[in-house]
Amino acid sequence: MGKIKVFIIDDSALVRETLRKILEKDPEIEVLGSAMDPFFAAKKIKETQPDVITLDVEMPRMDGLSFLKKIMSSHPLPVVMISSWTSEGGDTTLKALEFGALDFIEKPTLKIGEGLEKLQREIVSKVKAAAEVDPLKLRRIAKTDTPRVEPEEKPSPILEKTTDRIIAIGASTGGTTAVRSIFQALPYDTPPIIAVLHMPPGFTRSFAAGLNKTCRMKVKEASHNEALLKGHAYIAPGDRHLLLDRSGAQYYVKLNDDPPYNRHRPSVDKTFFSIAQAAGENALGFLLTGMGNDGAEGLLEMKKRGGVTRVQDEASSIVYGMPKQALTLGAAEEEINLQEIPAFIQNWNKTVRK
Repeated sequence: MGKIKVFIIDDSALVRETLRKILEKDPEIEVLGSAMDPFFAAKKIKETQPDVITLDVEMPRMDGLSFLKKIMSSHPLPVVMISSWTSEGGDTTLKALEFGALDFIEKPTLKIGEGLEKLQREIVSKVKAAAEVDPLKLRRIAKTDTPRVEPEEKPSPILEKTTDRIIAIGASTGGTTAVRSIFQALPYDTPPIIAVLHMPPGFTRSFAAGLNKTCRMKVKEASHNEALLKGHAYIAPGDRHLLLDRSGAQYYVKLNDDPPYNRHRPSVDKTFFSIAQAAGENALGFLLTGMGNDGAEGLLEMKKRGGVTRVQDEASSIVYGMPKQALTLGAAEEEINLQEIPAFIQNWNKTVRK
């Protein structure tokens, strides 16, 4: 296999040159060229046929989302966004993930050249992971709008009660789209769900707020010492580990700033370990699309404690890294297609325990 061919789109000449130097330090990567915005990039992309595009989503003279829609509908290519985070920019980045972008890197706002160099490992690893994705899968996940759920009825107050069952989901690359598709298909009376994704602060808050507008369950970013309620889904905050604690039949969220685990904070493993201990056989765990191995050991511990465990199958995973690692460890009883997960959750919730 030849080198991974990358094309850089960013309105800053400094960023373009810094990214070029970072990527070309890796002998497996070749930077074909760069452009200050998609208007200049479109022709060059057709000519050079890159394997991966890096894209700044906030640039003058262009609508990044429209560009992504066009790329994904006509000629899907793996796209990694590299953008500064602001409240508005964060929403744009999340929307871009809906439209088919694979991953994102938070661009430093101060001393940007030095800051990007410190992110060299993350930038290279995410570009390499993107290059492994089948473009046909990008066409399947790309979408032009997020469907809104029109509830048939308002949730009854009785649903906001404690429960002794809990659902845990871990995901990384491609995970925002996967989690959204699961949440939007679930009813009000679903047991509490904890979802851990590899996202920075601010993005998790925006992600939860967006899901809350389109789901029957109430979706929010988890808070420290918060009691978990039926009909609610909780997104682990960026840059904080989320642990599950229990007092009697009531589950609580504990957040901490311990060092990253498996290079991540939040770490799926850390959350799964705590759920295995606190919930045991009352837990249902899923490890979804993503690169690396975060969550595999934790899912195995959940299985050892009697929980039901599944991993997303290769066909529906954008990146099959995390599910494959868990399957290799024997952490999951079997694979499951993404589209089948909501029904599986509802059937599990109806089962009568011995």
